[in-house]
Amino acid sequence: LLLLGTEKVAISPGITKVTPLDFIDYPYSHSLLTVFIWGGLFAAVYFLISRYRAGAWVCGLAVISHWILDLLVHRPDLPLTPGESMRVGFGLWNSLGATLVLEIAIFGAGLWLYLRVTRASDRIGSIALWALVVFLMLIYLGNVFGAPPPSTTALAWVGQAQWLLVLWAFWIDRHRTARDPSHD
Repeated sequence: LLLLGTEKVAISPGITKVTPLDFIDYPYSHSLLTVFIWGGLFAAVYFLISRYRAGAWVCGLAVISHWILDLLVHRPDLPLTPGESMRVGFGLWNSLGATLVLEIAIFGAGLWLYLRVTRASDRIGSIALWALVVFLMLIYLGNVFGAPPPSTTALAWVGQAQWLLVLWAFWIDRHRTARDPSHD
């Protein structure tokens, strides 16, 4: 949406202690109302493909959880509905230490849950997973401690490149199997 000019972000070093991004206008990807719509659409598509109702609920709630997690870290720049002037955010990005603790803990909890319910079915399922974990941590630390992006266009293209991480994770998951809870 940044590439299309539909949403706007500026690079403003110092706007928070963690990120230089000033989210000016992003009603379609980050308003609470549209996030509920995106979550519902994603859940519906997942259900139409899989016919797995519980999985559809989890997928929809995962999309919605993005807004809830953003609420914790963003300064008050999250709109509730498109076009609304009232914006919310608890501003955790104003504390580097608290941000690192929370975000790394959430990443660790997600990894722990994934490891708890899956096991590697071959070496790719193990080595590629840990390579992705290390790569994601390096990207995260680079985002927090590195230089600001050179432009909003570069930021938008890097955002598109994140789809490669989704494909990497999908490939890894094809080399992992569900754990049998009766054997744990």
